[in-house]
Amino acid sequence: METQGANPEAGLDEILEYCNTLRQSPPPADDALPAGFTGTLGHFPVYFPEEIAHAAGLLPVNVLGGGNKLELKHADAHMGSFICSICRSTTEMGLNGQLQGLKGFITHPICDAAKHLAGIWARNVPDQLAQILYLPQNPNTPGAVRFVAAEYQRLRGELERRSGQEASDEKLRASLRAYNRNRALVRELYALRRDEPWKVSCTESYLLVRARTRMACEAHNTLLERALEGIRARRRAAQDKPRVVFVGGFCEQPPLEMLEAIDDNCYVVDDDLLIGLRWITGDVPLTGDPIWALAESFVQRSAASPVQHDERKTKEGYLMEMLASSKAEAAIVTAAKFCEPGLDEQVAWSKHFDEVGVQYLVLEFEEKMTSFEQMAMQLETFAESLLFATA
Repeated sequence: METQGANPEAGLDEILEYCNTLRQSPPPADDALPAGFTGTLGHFPVYFPEEIAHAAGLLPVNVLGGGNKLELKHADAHMGSFICSICRSTTEMGLNGQLQGLKGFITHPICDAAKHLAGIWARNVPDQLAQILYLPQNPNTPGAVRFVAAEYQRLRGELERRSGQEASDEKLRASLRAYNRNRALVRELYALRRDEPWKVSCTESYLLVRARTRMACEAHNTLLERALEGIRARRRAAQDKPRVVFVGGFCEQPPLEMLEAIDDNCYVVDDDLLIGLRWITGDVPLTGDPIWALAESFVQRSAASPVQHDERKTKEGYLMEMLASSKAEAAIVTAAKFCEPGLDEQVAWSKHFDEVGVQYLVLEFEEKMTSFEQMAMQLETFAESLLFATA
């Protein structure tokens, strides 16, 4: 997109509107792809090594479900009603043709429901590549990096055959360079939210980050650079709102209206929304074997999530670190309906907060929610209780 003019703040409004349009848009058609790409590759959250698809000439598209506007007509014949919304709506989009332009769809064994999506895809969308990318849930074993590198190498071969392009080491390093820049810009965005949350809301930063799921990394880098300029130029006064962290959005994403309701009452100074796009926390080395560097970064330079059991990042430990590093007063602990990893984590976090005396609010969501009045009332009461406690 083009943003012109000398007013960065006005340009920011245009960027945010564009990002919201992208959020509701289908994957780009083949004739709308940037130069060098031969098609799109869909992948399920939480984490996917997008650099490999990017180097093979396939635009990685993060499939984040159908939101609260999609009517389910086909998916319920393939899975139970007790399955989480994102798995059901993703299946629906595969069956109703909304994702027919993809060259393939890759999912992961982050939970039983997600693991079975590849089988459903292979049977019902046979013209697309359907794969499970196996990533270690326990990265502390001695062979973890070697295992991940082998899986990445296998994926590399599959994508090269699908795209007809070689993902050479040189192309992979170029992709790593672009994504390293992207991760640095996203870290900058989150630092701004942490230090001056009145300048950029959780909803706005979510839209800015989510835009990468529908555009090439290089274009997203340009978008973020312009957006950061506009955010810094904002002249907004700080409001009397409590500082909180939001957790529970690591896979299925909450409705935008839920984030807006939270923003109305609190400053969200850190979160785990779209954590897969921020999974690698530092630069991937550009020297040596790029596949090994990417695999090593998955194990050694990575965030925490309920779908991975890393003894270096305990459930309680990484959330308390999130609170401390963001100077948050409390936490909003959420889980998607029927999400087993998320609900397990919610119990552990709630128990720990009770023990250490941290204030928190427990909320449940699903992407197809359409009513938020009761939730807004809960959030308002929670925010007021925090402000009275510190008055």
